[in-house]
Amino acid sequence: MNFKSFFKGFFPNYTSTNKDSFSILSGESNCSNMNNSSSDLMESLSNSPTIPENIFSNIKQNLDTMKSIYNTLINSDIVIREFNCTINKKVFSSFIMYIDGLSDTKLINDFLLKPLMRDSFSSWYSSNNSLKEYIVNTLVPENDVKTTSSFSTISSSINSGNCVLFVDTVDVAFDIDVKNFKQRSINNPENEIIIKGPQEAFVESIRTNTSLLRRIVNNENLIIENIPVGSLSQTKCAICYLQDIVNGDLVSEVRYRLNNLDIESLQSSGQLEQLIEEGNSFGIPQMLSTERPDKCAKFLFQGRVIILVNGNPYALVAPAVAMDFLTSPEDTNIKSVFANFLRFLRILAVFITLLLPGIYMAITSYHQEILPTELLFSILGSRESVPFPIILELLIMELSFELIREAGIRVPSPIGSTIGIVGGLIIGDAAVSANIVSPILVIIVAITGIASFAIPDFSFGFHLRIFRFLFIFLGFAFGFLGIGLGIFAYITILCSIKSFGVPFTSPFSPLSLSYDIGYIVPPTWKQESREHFVKPQKIKRQNKISKKWEF
Repeated sequence: MNFKSFFKGFFPNYTSTNKDSFSILSGESNCSNMNNSSSDLMESLSNSPTIPENIFSNIKQNLDTMKSIYNTLINSDIVIREFNCTINKKVFSSFIMYIDGLSDTKLINDFLLKPLMRDSFSSWYSSNNSLKEYIVNTLVPENDVKTTSSFSTISSSINSGNCVLFVDTVDVAFDIDVKNFKQRSINNPENEIIIKGPQEAFVESIRTNTSLLRRIVNNENLIIENIPVGSLSQTKCAICYLQDIVNGDLVSEVRYRLNNLDIESLQSSGQLEQLIEEGNSFGIPQMLSTERPDKCAKFLFQGRVIILVNGNPYALVAPAVAMDFLTSPEDTNIKSVFANFLRFLRILAVFITLLLPGIYMAITSYHQEILPTELLFSILGSRESVPFPIILELLIMELSFELIREAGIRVPSPIGSTIGIVGGLIIGDAAVSANIVSPILVIIVAITGIASFAIPDFSFGFHLRIFRFLFIFLGFAFGFLGIGLGIFAYITILCSIKSFGVPFTSPFSPLSLSYDIGYIVPPTWKQESREHFVKPQKIKRQNKISKKWEF
């Protein structure tokens, strides 16, 4: 068989410009033209003919077009099954197409091929009846069957794991849902661990994640809109909100930003976060990322919007304010007294992470007089034999701690704890014994590192770790004056940021005087209102007297 004519069967519009383009495959080439022939072949495969927009009624044209779209000459996982569909003793040429590994072959065999290939003597079908309706209503017993007339829609369905059926004389294709690809089961959260509360986390399947939300919310007003993002990847993104609570302008803004992304591919929620947040160069997160469906359900009831990305086990919450990054799902599962104590600890952790090394640098460089005499002599005595300036000493310890933290994450889990023990104890003790760093500095760096772990959100904690170095240099250069100016500039930056139109420092700037709103957690029976800064349709959440059994 002539390969050239066989190739033209798949690419009818292809015209060869080199008579030796295919000689390498037929054994007629020599070493001198081998590279040229290979490049011509790859160029011919990449420059496929223009794909028509609508489906043909001729089965041969549809078959050639689908083979051209998926390059079946070189694609090994594309399955095309040609067969004859017999309906009331009339034979129609047909074929199905799906991707091996994404579709359930047993469903295809039992509920698609068998009903179509058997001889159907139904008197319902005749020349006056619609063959399309007969196939959908009678011959295909699958629960989710759609008809489409666009080749682009068909390609998207096949790529997602569906099977597509083409029948001769019918100018539409039948999109049949038979997805059955392997996916991770629902497990415990790995990065947002709580002691008291649900123990389920999102997975990579967007449909599984939406089912988790629906099971928790349990309300018919939960709306889930699908929006594909990426001209090549067509990644499914879901916008989730409660229709009777959320602000309509917020939903419109989220939908507008997603629909106006001109990118080729989208792989993760982290990429989407960078694409739809308002531009700033300070690394301050404007959207909350979480792997917990119960946390997302809580934000849905508050009037927020949840964004899910197919293939990623993290959801994005919009809008997000500064206080959201210091809250934990466990705060709603324990008494308000305990939750408020933990929240104040997190605020303390933020100040320690951001300012403690810089304050130490300012005191030791400019403001030794504020220290007690005994403590000052202790610090000076510990640094007496250290050969490095204090700024270099602090940077060495801070960078070493960051290296240990990163190494503990990247190494295999069985030895991750060993890295932490070796880095924290042995290396630190050896550095002090070798007079490379002073003992007081090891304590400062250790307290700062422990405080950074107390911040619930990874992105916000990472941001504080980066800004910590800025305050170190300000303290070294200008003392408390530099620290004060840095705090003023930092708060100014926070006040200037908006997350989907909501000020990042809400509800403190602008100030909200409602008792329910703020960082302090009121008792559950006192949580009567939703956050005012998101402007929900329903401000009131529950009656003033919720424990009616007491009255």
